[in-house]
Amino acid sequence: MQCVILAGGLGTRMRPLTDVCPKNLLPVRGRPFAYHQLHWLASQGVSEVVYCIGHRGDLIRRYWALESSPVRSIRWVDEGEKLRGTGGALRLAFEQGVLDERFFVIYGDSFLPVRFAPVWQAFQLSGMPALMTVLRNEGRWDSSNAIYKDGRVSLYDKNPAPGMSYIDYGLLAFTRQIFAEATAEVFDLATLLHQLSMDSQLAGFEVSERFYEVGSAIGLLELDRYLADREPASVPRV
Repeated sequence: MQCVILAGGLGTRMRPLTDVCPKNLLPVRGRPFAYHQLHWLASQGVSEVVYCIGHRGDLIRRYWALESSPVRSIRWVDEGEKLRGTGGALRLAFEQGVLDERFFVIYGDSFLPVRFAPVWQAFQLSGMPALMTVLRNEGRWDSSNAIYKDGRVSLYDKNPAPGMSYIDYGLLAFTRQIFAEATAEVFDLATLLHQLSMDSQLAGFEVSERFYEVGSAIGLLELDRYLADREPASVPRV
């Protein structure tokens, strides 16, 4: 499986740390976040990663040049100084010919402790060009932004609407053809997902495990605690 990591953002909520370090490399449990994220992806069957980089992306590239990668290959799509938005970054990846026919997408600040195989299977069986994982939210983590029922997201919108009780979990799947048809050079992935939901072309898959992220100070702390709870207990000395 291929997974595209969108890691080109400015990380404004984590300034001044992100003025010199991209969110993807913020330290968690003594290692850059990228280490934890890629090792989790590898454990879920991801064999190839495409990094879409921009702000301080050279540091991510340098890190994986020095660190042993848990995946078979890493490819790079560099937006440079002209950031294109999350959708534009994927359009650029298409233009550079690095996208598989079907692929996962996650954000460079997200840690998603769910099994990927059932999501991949649901995407293949859906017959739709895109799939969004959703979590029943009820306003717990952030504003709910999706209406989901029976394997389909009937409405996705960043602006809250009546009937919304789910939230975009952050693990997406797409067919390459969607980005072949995109004409804009700069656009937000949320705009595309909204239109797909309106056109009844957005499959859904409900997950139950909460998501973690390093895009905020509290998110960084919560992920640190989550990973600490899952570290092997030290062997007592005898």
